[in-house]
Amino acid sequence: MTIMTGWDLFEDLRDAQDELLRMNTMRAQRMAQLGQRYDRRVSASAWAPAVDISERKDAYVVTVELPGIGADDLEMIFEDGLMTIQGERHLVHDSSEEKVHRIERRYGTFRRSINLPSHVKADAIEASVQDGVLHILVPKAEEVQAKRIQVRVGSTPPVLTAAVESTQDETPS
Repeated sequence: MTIMTGWDLFEDLRDAQDELLRMNTMRAQRMAQLGQRYDRRVSASAWAPAVDISERKDAYVVTVELPGIGADDLEMIFEDGLMTIQGERHLVHDSSEEKVHRIERRYGTFRRSINLPSHVKADAIEASVQDGVLHILVPKAEEVQAKRIQVRVGSTPPVLTAAVESTQDETPS
């Protein structure tokens, strides 16, 4: 008799995720024990903020979570269909009076790039930040309508007709 056991791919993925979380927690605890040296390492690491992108009839709406980051610490660039949001979140910690036990939030420079369709109005993009959330409105350009071309019946192709007319204009009378 053969005994069959089930295999759950998601269980393996959950186990791997739990292991990564455990290792990351251990690393954070070790770094917190190092105290002041942790500040330098955290500020040097790059991170990417969470982004939501939705589409309305007239625009794309991009929402970016940036708690603790002011408008002065942000830079946005739109070039060739690529919108890049970058900046820095500073660690506010006075190591002379406090001992750090745990730091889970990310600090330092961040960069997030988003590919947008080519039919947007780049010069009309608007952005505002409120309560740690960056709201970006990317208006859509009016879509180019297909042009209907009438086909006429004739013996001479249009290209040849234009060439014949231009040579007739050049002939001296």
